[in-house]
Amino acid sequence: MINWLQVLMNSLVWGCMYLLATVGLSLTYGLSRFPNFAHAEYVTFGAYMAYMFFNILGLDLYLSVGLAVLISALLGGMSYFLLFKPLKSRGASLIHLMVASIGLGLLIRHTLMQVFGGGILSFKMIWPCIFIGPVVTTSLLLTAIAAAFTVAVLLHILLTKTRLGKAIRATADNPELAAASGIDMDRVSLFTWSLGAALAGFSGVFLAMRSSLVPLLGWKILLQAFAITLLGGIGSFYGVLAASFILSLSENLGVVALTWVGLSADYRSAVAFIVLVSTLILKPEGLISTVKRRA
Repeated sequence: MINWLQVLMNSLVWGCMYLLATVGLSLTYGLSRFPNFAHAEYVTFGAYMAYMFFNILGLDLYLSVGLAVLISALLGGMSYFLLFKPLKSRGASLIHLMVASIGLGLLIRHTLMQVFGGGILSFKMIWPCIFIGPVVTTSLLLTAIAAAFTVAVLLHILLTKTRLGKAIRATADNPELAAASGIDMDRVSLFTWSLGAALAGFSGVFLAMRSSLVPLLGWKILLQAFAITLLGGIGSFYGVLAASFILSLSENLGVVALTWVGLSADYRSAVAFIVLVSTLILKPEGLISTVKRRA
């Protein structure tokens, strides 16, 4: 008998993970107009930094996570300031920027492998099971849910109540008009790239603590991140918010269907692929498009 409440709980957990991992990718995609494949390595980088501070240096867990998020933000800001901004200012094409992001991702990944090795690492922490009626979860997953909802509320306030947030939305919507209005595009982009990498690193910490830490940690969810970005509408925070939970629920229902027909649950990634392709064919502007089509 299928425990549908557990399916919904799993969908909620993964939706929160996807939200943290993807919102930065969508916002930077909307601002810079290219998909940053190195975003997957921001996820992995944050997890390794938290592992270093907590397991190797012996710092407090919360301090370790905070430092990991800050260093991830620094990495994102440096990526924009030292690589992508100079390339864009010299008229680099979409292909050039995509290739550069792939190269940056490989550089980050192999640097991490040189420092930490390519094996499986673990935070070596035990998260006791918590029973809520027929639903089984852990304190880690409940913390991830609380963190994602807190981040969502703070991002909503940032994007709707602050001048910086409104500048981010204006730049993603129409960069030419935003520049003509006097918005400091570099400052907005630098902040957004830093914020996106920080949230990606934050999600990486939860992903690594949930299972294990490997060099391909972020790469494993890159397909889902792009599927959510396209489904939600490039550059749309609210679209990502909705698409994260839609994809997560679709994947978990897909696992139920796969189990029912006797196939491996490893095929759950096919759901993200189907969503990505279907979105490109049927609704390429996504659920909530903030990117104006050019004539």
